Amino acid sequence: MTTGRRGFLKRGAVWLGACSASVGLYTWQVEPHWLEVVERELPIAHLPGSLVGRRLVQLSDLHVGLQVDDDYVLHVFDVVRGLAADIVVFTGDFTSYHADVARHAKRIYARAPRGRLATLGIFGNHDYGPGWRHPELAAELLPPLEAAGIRVLRNEVVDVAGLDVVGLDDWWARQFRPMDVLAYRNAAKPGIVLSHNPDTADLAGWANYEGWILSGHTHGGQCKAPFLPPPLLPVRNRRYTRGEFDVGGNRRLYISRGVGHTLQVRFNVRPEVTAFTLTQA
Repeated sequence: MTTGRRGFLKRGAVWLGACSASVGLYTWQVEPHWLEVVERELPIAHLPGSLVGRRLVQLSDLHVGLQVDDDYVLHVFDVVRGLAADIVVFTGDFTSYHADVARHAKRIYARAPRGRLATLGIFGNHDYGPGWRHPELAAELLPPLEAAGIRVLRNEVVDVAGLDVVGLDDWWARQFRPMDVLAYRNAAKPGIVLSHNPDTADLAGWANYEGWILSGHTHGGQCKAPFLPPPLLPVRNRRYTRGEFDVGGNRRLYISRGVGHTLQVRFNVRPEVTAFTLTQA
């Protein structure tokens, strides 16, 4: 091998190493905290005129705990406060379990943004602790969240100025019971559904509900090479990555990329807060 060829290969190896290090640093330190505010309309049939033009902000998968930086979460809260939301909804995974997570949640969510009309949420699988099998741990989160003004809906519906907001509990935690609420609500009334895991859109039990389902859970895959699907996606239906989907039955699904992470890496999947403007369908 000639000296020139060896020099070329050496420079190439150095360049490749530098690029890999830069991408790794970006994936670890930059994108996991590079929040995007996604602005879009949310058309709802029979929406009361008093709610047309109002703003509903969705936060999902904050994963308050040992993996997500507290200052980053508080910065997200400041951003949401600046959006002047009428309704704020949290679509699950308030926390990632650790031994002192309830007190941790109390300290962070005490500074959570509130909607002018309502602040609502649902639990995700991580809120149920290890193996998603500890309802007593989810119950410990209720007092700090309620003290912060966040009403957690567990297969319940609440009327917000003429709009039904249905909150369904988590599927992986075996608490998902849509028929407990959807079978008894007035189907002609405007409504939206909060359901953490988008796979639930394919399950039975939706009765005659027509409208939007707001979900999270996937984190958008967290890492996604251009033009390729994410390699890791915690759903059965592999098309449920992020964004909007038609799921049949005159229902549409929106999947947030989420705010936090369980492992501090993101690539080509920035964290998201979604600011919906309510409109007439």
